[in-house]
Amino acid sequence: MDISPVRDIFHLRIIDIIDILLFALLLYQVYILVKGTAAIRIFLGIIAVYLIWKLVKAFHMELLSEILGMFISVGVIALIVVFQPEIRQFLLVIGNTKIIRSGRKQFLFWKIRIENPLELHIDKIVKACQKMAEMHTGALIVITRENALDAYVESGQVVDARISEFLLETIFFRNSPLHDGAVIIQDDKIRAARCILPVSSNTNIPAIYGLRHRAAVGITEKTDAIAIVVSEERGKISCSREGRLTEDITPSELNSFLEKALEE
Repeated sequence: MDISPVRDIFHLRIIDIIDILLFALLLYQVYILVKGTAAIRIFLGIIAVYLIWKLVKAFHMELLSEILGMFISVGVIALIVVFQPEIRQFLLVIGNTKIIRSGRKQFLFWKIRIENPLELHIDKIVKACQKMAEMHTGALIVITRENALDAYVESGQVVDARISEFLLETIFFRNSPLHDGAVIIQDDKIRAARCILPVSSNTNIPAIYGLRHRAAVGITEKTDAIAIVVSEERGKISCSREGRLTEDITPSELNSFLEKALEE
């Protein structure tokens, strides 16, 4: 009996161990990216098929190796189609140049400090959200960072006005023609109102939340923006960043959240 395949498996070099550790790190990062989405089951299934393929190939099982090899080669195209939203998000993270204007940024184990953080009148936004929460006025506000969100701006009504509490409250007033949709804030200006945002398909979002909260999570999944939601039914403030929803926060907590997020 030829035991050379078994001997090859257990004969590892230092470079092989490093290769495995780096692959495991990459795999973990991809898992974090798709965790909580419908793509996680597909991802785990693909990993299982790949590991089985490598195993049968190591033991020279020709038939299974050939069949699984064809599946893997064609599967690359299928991956691009199935994981299109996740691949888009991953490339946005990799190609993000907000480090140029960040006050503080971490890359792997190194922290880099660069001057000129984004300036924004946070207090006006916080006060407007506080008043709308007290009045049970629903609102969805998106603050851009590196990604300009031009496609989403074009889906709404361009405003290009300075930020003010009164204007934000007026836009989201129940009888206002602009209240349905999101306000996008860019470069310390209200860029547009009544904007249409992508809705998240994340199954971990509680069922009590409606389209505003799902849209807030959706835009932060696809871009580096920050989203603020005021619940019309409960009069509570929530915010979303990087696809994660922080629920029922106070105006003071919102202020701290925005300060921290815009400095990074």
